[in-house]
Order: sequence, then structure tokens, then C-alpha cells
Amino acid sequence: MAEICCQEAKSPPATAATVATVSASAAAAAVASSVMDRRRRRLELKRFRLASDLEQSAAEYAGARKRPRIPRTVSGPCPDAASASENTERYPRFGFSSVCGRRREMEDAVSIRPGFLPGSGKSHFFGVFDGHGCSHVATTCQELMHEAVAEEHEKAGPGEEPTWKEVMERSFARLDERAANWATTRSSEEPACRCEQKMPSRCDHVGSTAVVAVVSPTQLVVANAGDSRAVLSRAGVPVALSVDHKPDRPDELERIQAAGGRVIYWDGARVLGVLAMSRAIGDGYLKPFVTAEPEVTVTERSDADECLILASDGLWDVVTNEMACDVARACFRSNGPPEPATAQAQPSGEAKASEGVSKAESDRACSDAAMLLAKLALARGSSDNVSVVVVDLRRGS
Repeated sequence: MAEICCQEAKSPPATAATVATVSASAAAAAVASSVMDRRRRRLELKRFRLASDLEQSAAEYAGARKRPRIPRTVSGPCPDAASASENTERYPRFGFSSVCGRRREMEDAVSIRPGFLPGSGKSHFFGVFDGHGCSHVATTCQELMHEAVAEEHEKAGPGEEPTWKEVMERSFARLDERAANWATTRSSEEPACRCEQKMPSRCDHVGSTAVVAVVSPTQLVVANAGDSRAVLSRAGVPVALSVDHKPDRPDELERIQAAGGRVIYWDGARVLGVLAMSRAIGDGYLKPFVTAEPEVTVTERSDADECLILASDGLWDVVTNEMACDVARACFRSNGPPEPATAQAQPSGEAKASEGVSKAESDRACSDAAMLLAKLALARGSSDNVSVVVVDLRRGS
């Protein structure tokens, strides 16, 4: 107890000066903290304003320079057929959708030409072209392929029926030659293409797949070069009218090797390790391993035919033939059967033997099917451009 008392006695008592010093230090610290808080708030406000200005500038720049990536969906007769509006009852019911998807550039092209054969309004042309390297070969096919087919079809003599296989082969060869000479034959007024801006120029590194169909009242003629595809829905069963040209397909692999080329597996089978398809229009630097010669099929139409689907590989990479036909049939069922091609006058007081949707409604069903298929491809992770054409083949269309 004595020691404790001594220690307590030795402790110096708190003086007024000490208390004042501590209070002054606390006040100074509080003032400094307040000043730092105000500075921090001002800096945060400046950062917020700067970020807002940058976001607004970026949005304005993107709105002015960035390519809009919205679905482009069209139905009914194409603009070129507007001059023949008096014959629209002969035109097929169709719809298409073409979307850029997750790609930076849109390289797909779609061509729809009702009544494209001179002197006959009953044959209709549909085509899907999937470009690679640039878009100018696909665009050239979009603009000229139907003309080449019509001209080659006319070359047959009087009373002579041309062979569709020869017509398509010559037409594809003409477009392939046009693609090879594109850089030297195009107009000087046309703007420079993306492939021309590369150093050195890469115009011969550009190509396009092509799947085209000629729909007549009795036949379906399909020509294909590449990995786009045509599928017919008949009585609820999908029928592939073309076979993808992949480098590892046994007959294509044999053809490439016989020509002295090789198929190298680099992120999949590729010709010389570069191109993921074995046939295409263009791609001059890969000749003769990559050929533009199409495979042609001629199918007789049937009352059980429902629809024809043409699409680029952006759809077929992630959607099966069965799934695509199911989607199209579901859209058709929601609209009902089409009206007969020629309405028969009914006696007064009698009900119509069958009723169907109008042509406009059938066109809308085709457009809905094409749009849904494009959206389905994107939802299932397609990373490519997606282009889909749906043609209503039900009798009365």
C-alpha cells in the first residue's frame, strides 16, 4: 500500500496548459479533416462531371459514326417489283431478316427478285450471299446473280429446255470472273472499299458463299457454293436441298488434295489453314483449291410442301434443320392457311369451301418466321452475321 501511494504521489497533476494544448490539437485536426473532406468532395464532383462529359461525347460519336446494328426485316415484293404491281397476285409469299449480330461489319447480302425470267412471271429468284474478307463480292452477287441466271437461261434455242445445272454453273462462273476483276472494272466514282485500304491491297482475298433458289409452280431449283444452306419443310419433315461445302467433307477433301492443296485444322478444318469452306465465289488467291462450281438440285414441288428456308451459316451453326422448320411452321399455324391463288365465285347463300389468310398476312407470317430465326440464332450464341429468307410454298401462295 505504501508503494502504491508513493507512485500516485509521484504522478504529475494535469495542468491547465496541458489541457489547452490537447484541445488546440484536436481543433486543428478537426479543421484539417474538414478541409480535406471539402477538397475530396470537390475532386469527386469534378471527376463525375468529366465522366459525364466523356460519356456524352462518346455517345454522340457513336451515334454519328457507328453502324447501327438493328434487325432489317422486310416482307412482300422487293422494290424492283413495284413497277409490276398489277401482277402482284403472281408473286410468292416471302419474308427475310438480315442482322449484323456480333460482327463489326455486315458482310451478308440478300437478293429477292420475283418474276425475274423475261416473258414468265411464274419463276422467282431468291439468294443469300455470305461474304468474307469484305462485302463487295456478296454485294456484286446480290446485284448481278439473278441477271446472269436469266441471261444464261435465255441462251437455250427455241423450243429447247435449258438444263438448270448448266445454267447455274455458267452463272456462278460469270460472277466468279467478275469478282476476280472487280478492282479493275468497277467505276472510279465508287468509294474505296475496306479491302483496298489495306497495304498491300487484299481484293483477291475476298469471297462469298452463294445459295440461290429458283421457285416455279412445279420445281425448286437450288444451287449452292459454300456453307450457306437451303432447307425444304415438307409434311413436317425437313429436307436439305444443299450440302455444306466444308474442307473436311470426304469428297471435298479428296478434290482439294488432288489439286495439290492441303486442309489444315486451325480452329476447325480450313483450306491451307485459312478458309473454312471449300467452295466460294471469289478468293482468287486460293484457286484452284477453292472453286466456285455450285452443286445443283432440282426438286419437284408437292402439295405437302410448306416452306423453303435459305440462310447463311450464322443460323445453321447454332440451329438445326428441324428446329428452323418447326419455327416456320409455328408462325404459319398462327396465321392459318393461305387463300387460294384464284378466288372462285361462290353462289349466293353458299359458304366458301375453304378460308385462308390474305397474302399480306402470309407475308407477315414469313417475316415473323425469318425474324424469330435470326433472334434464335443470336440467343444461341451465333457470332456471325445472320441472314434468313423464308418462302411460303403452300398451295395458293
